[in-house]
Amino acid sequence: MTQQGQVPPFAVIPGAQVHQVLSGQEKRTVELVEAAYRLHGEGATVNPPSYFLRFPDRPSSRIIALPASLGGESPVDGLKWISSFPENVSAGIPRASAVLILNDHATGYPLACLESSIVSAARTAASAALAADRLTRERERPRRVGFIGTGLIARHIHTYLAATGWEFDEIGVHDLSAESAEGFRDYLERSGTAGRVAVHERAEDLVRGSDLIVLATVAPSPHLTEPAWFDHHPVVLNVSLRDLAPEVLLDAVNVLDDVEHCLKADTSPHLTEQLTGNRDFVDGTLYDVLTGALRVPAGRTVVFSPFGLGVLDLAVGRHVLDEVRRGGGLNVVEGFFHEVDRYGRVAAAGS
Repeated sequence: MTQQGQVPPFAVIPGAQVHQVLSGQEKRTVELVEAAYRLHGEGATVNPPSYFLRFPDRPSSRIIALPASLGGESPVDGLKWISSFPENVSAGIPRASAVLILNDHATGYPLACLESSIVSAARTAASAALAADRLTRERERPRRVGFIGTGLIARHIHTYLAATGWEFDEIGVHDLSAESAEGFRDYLERSGTAGRVAVHERAEDLVRGSDLIVLATVAPSPHLTEPAWFDHHPVVLNVSLRDLAPEVLLDAVNVLDDVEHCLKADTSPHLTEQLTGNRDFVDGTLYDVLTGALRVPAGRTVVFSPFGLGVLDLAVGRHVLDEVRRGGGLNVVEGFFHEVDRYGRVAAAGS
C-alpha cells in the first residue's frame, strides 16, 4: 500500500448534509447518545475537561474546546470547537457556532470537519429526551412542560420530546425577551402541537405550573432561587446549568451526566459544592439510572444537570459521517495532506 493509500481521505460536511442525516432520525440519535453514555460509564471513553478561550475585551463571549475519544466497535477521536457570542442575538444571528473534527482512530489523521451547531443541538436534545424518559419511569408521566429560554436548544429539545412519544396538555413558555417567547410560541403552533401554549411573564408561574421543566437559557448565575416554587416535585432538565440556586438543588435528587465535569465553571452543582463543602447532594449519574444502580423516587424534585460530554458529539458526528459516505455524498478534499510520506518521496515525485 502506498503512503497516500494509508492516509484516510479528509472530507468537509456542511450543515445542510448534517441536517439531512439527522432530521427525522430523533429516535436513532437518542439511541446513539444512550450508547455513548453507556460506553462512558463503562470506562470506554476519554473525556478530559473542556478548555475555555475567553477574551478580556469581550467578557460575555467564549470559545470552548471539547476533546474526546469514544471506544466501542467503531472507535473515533476528535474535538468540538464551539463558540458562544451572546451579542450575536441582537444582530439577528445565532449565539453559537461550531465545528467538529473527527480523527481516524488508527492513524490520528483528521477524517472530517463537520458543521456542528446542529450536531451539538441534536446531542443535547437527545440527552435531554433520554433523561426525561428515564427519570420519569417511577412517576406519572408529566403532561405539563415548561421551557425557560426559547432559543435553538429549546426548539430541538421540544422536537426530540415530540419525536420520542411525549404528548403534553400544556406547554409553558418564558423568556426575558418577549419577542423570543412569541417566536417560540409561533414555532410550537406551527409544529402542530396539540397542547395549549401559554407564555408566562414570570418564571415562578411557569415553574409552579409545569411537571417537566426545560432550562435552556444563557443565564450566567442563578435566578430560580426559591425551593418552594418546586414543592410539586417536577423533573427539571437543567441544560443551561446556571439557572438554579444551590438551595433548590439541596432540596432535590441530583443526577449528573459526569460528576467531575459538572462540578466546575460555577455551574449550579459547582456552586452547591462550594456552599456545602462536599458532594453529598449528588445522588448519581445518568449512567447509574440507565443501569438501574440509581432509582429515582417519585415524591421528590429531580434535577438532571448535563455538562455536555464531547463523546456525545463524536457519537452523533461519526454517524453523520458514515451516513453521508454511505449515500455517496461525501465531499472529499483531494490532496488536503500535502506530504504523506515520512521522507518526502511522494511530494518529490510529484514536483
